[in-house]
This record gives sequence, C-alpha cells and structure tokens, in this order.
Amino acid sequence: MEDKEHCSSKILSPTEVRSSKGDGLFAPTNEDLSADAKAFRVEPEGFRPNSSDHPALVVTMGDPGGIGPEIILKVLADNSIAQNFNLTVIGTRSLLKQTYQLLHGQGTPLANPDSLSMIDIALDATTQAEITLGKGNAASGKASFIYLEEAINLTLQGQFQGIITAPIAKSCWKAAGYHYPGQTEVLAQKAGVEKFGMLFVARSPYTDWTLRTLLATTHIPLNQVSTILNPELMTLKLDLLVNCLKQDFAIEKPQIIIAGLNPHSGEDGQLGTEEKDWLLSWLETEQKKRPDVQLVGLVPPDTMWVKPAQAWYGLEQHKEKNQANLNNMAADGYLALYHDQGLIPVKLMAFDQAINTTIGLPFIRTSPDHGTAFDIAGKGIARATSIKAAIELADQLTVLRNNLSCKSQQLSYS
Repeated sequence: MEDKEHCSSKILSPTEVRSSKGDGLFAPTNEDLSADAKAFRVEPEGFRPNSSDHPALVVTMGDPGGIGPEIILKVLADNSIAQNFNLTVIGTRSLLKQTYQLLHGQGTPLANPDSLSMIDIALDATTQAEITLGKGNAASGKASFIYLEEAINLTLQGQFQGIITAPIAKSCWKAAGYHYPGQTEVLAQKAGVEKFGMLFVARSPYTDWTLRTLLATTHIPLNQVSTILNPELMTLKLDLLVNCLKQDFAIEKPQIIIAGLNPHSGEDGQLGTEEKDWLLSWLETEQKKRPDVQLVGLVPPDTMWVKPAQAWYGLEQHKEKNQANLNNMAADGYLALYHDQGLIPVKLMAFDQAINTTIGLPFIRTSPDHGTAFDIAGKGIARATSIKAAIELADQLTVLRNNLSCKSQQLSYS
C-alpha cells in the first residue's frame, strides 16, 4: 500500500521510466559528451532550481545570435508561465543580459536574466566574442550545440523530465563541425533511440481542436522520398503515432488519416504507382492488425487538409464519431509522407501555435515550430506564442506520462 500511495504522487525520472520498460537505454556520463560540452560544462550546483509540484523542465537558449534569447525572456516574463511551471534555462547568462539591455524599456515585458533559474554555460572568450545578435556563425552554432547536449545529459541523468528547445540553425552547426540534420536527430542519438518521429501539435485558438501531424520522412530531398518510403518505415511511424496518441494524449481509440504519396493518390497508377504497388496493401494489413485504431487512407494530399482546416477555424461542426462518417470529420492524428506535404498546411493554419514534438524518446521534448529568424533578432518584434505553447505542452505530456507510469506500477502491485 505504501508503494501505491507513493507512486500516485511520484514523478518518475527518465532513468526510472526507461528501467521499468527494460529498453536498455543509458544515462550518459562525461565520457558520452562531446569535447566541447565537457570543456564548458557547469555542474548542477551552479543554478537555483524552482520549487514546484510541476515536473522539472529545461529550456535551451538555442542559437544565441537568433531570437532564442528574446523569446525566452518574453515567455518567462509571462506570469502564467513563470509562476506555474518548473523551468530552468540552459544557456549563457551574459548573452541573455545583452538582449535584456538592448530591449528593456521598449514596452514588452522581459524577465530579468539575474532572476532566472539557470544553468549558466561559460563559453570561451573567443567563442563568446564572435556571437552577435542577428548573425549566425560557427560560434553561435557551437554555443547552441553545447546548450542542447548539456540539457540532454542532465535529463537522461534524471535531473529534468523534459526539454524545450529554442531554435538552432543547421548551417551554423555545420560551420562549427556538428553534422546533424537537426536537433531531433541529436536527441535520438544521445538517448540511444533508433525509432523516433517528428510530431507537430497545435491547438486551435478558435475551436480548441488539436491538430497532430506526424511526418513519415523528414529532412531529405524530395527526389529521395519514394525510395526511402517502404512498408517497414510506414509501420514504424504508425506505431509511434498510435502509441503517442494513446499514451501521451490519452486517446484510447484514435482515428488516423494517412495521406497518399502522389497527386490524387496515384489515380489508380496513372499519376504514380506507389499506392497501387504497395501502399494500399500495406494499409489493408495495418487495418486488420489494429482493430482498436481507425485508419483511413490513402487520402489524396490536396483534399486531406480540408477537414482539419474546417475544424481549426470552426467552419463545420464535428459530426458523430463513427465509421460511417469518419471521412467527413477531423481526426485525432494525420500521417503525412514527406516534409512539405505535412508542414505547409500545419504552418498555414498554425504558424504561431504549432509545436514540434519528438516522439519515441524516454523523455518529453518540444520546440517552437519556427526558426532562428536572424533577420529580426534584437529588434524586439519576435513573438513568444509558440515557445509558450511548447512549454505548456511539455508540462502536460510529462504529467500524463508520469500518471500512466504510476498506473502501470499500481497494476503490477495488485
């Protein structure tokens, strides 16, 4: 009984969650860090943790030459965030102070960097001297990579339960010698995860309906999509989406719409043969395997987003959820087959609200769905809407995941 009562209020660390699943993931030591991260590591004693019943979350500063510092100072000046969430920033305090001094007094409230709970990463003098607001370069790329790697390390050690990442620039990473497609791939590699996905989540400000879009392929050239897509990859991504909808969003019987690849889903092979060759048979197999999931497809990509847009803007009332009218309503999740097929409609509907969530990790990771915006950095006009939503979602998903873990433990006791 004591164990059950303890579990009901306990927030599990990522290490404990991984151990309970037996997936063999590890919490890295200093040997697992890059040379740069080891050189500039600041031990945990250097920050003031928040005291809160909410899960401990860490926010990375992103590329310090972009809008990351500005949106962090803006979102942490919002009392609905600062007073209700358990947040620690990983970055360089002196760089945050530069942004604060530049923008303070322009009308928009900013958090004082001296008052923030923060792990202050000390950069070498040369690197810091080369970092300039509004300019991305190797120095800013190096700093942003160090911030991310430190956040991952501490989270895998159990100090934090989730990560909110401010934007980075892939070109700056490359200039600094870090050859990753993006932050998602770094998170997966450092966590020892091979099966992961990019899920974009946005809640409509008009109707409160939630759009959830998973990409089957991500940062690859368009001419490689048809060769990389295969039944095994599609099943992997569908597994991730189903598990996420059930476990992280508590949707017991999710409805998922799956896009076709070609115009009009191939038009019976006249506009492309992938649907006829294997996608349709793959979908039929998955439908038989998953009686608890309603799978609909392959929906022509040009009409797939009509119902989500209607649900987003409130143009049509949701109809009764049953198989007969499933095609006429917005679903719980959408599986797009390539980057722009999924993200053009997401950004048209929800540019300021969308959140990038990495699913398949042993911890929660969210990120605003926008870039570094070097062209407006330091001008005071960057909006913190998306990073605010990313913080709120990270907290919500972490709490749901903790509750699920506790329920599983309680069942094992009975």
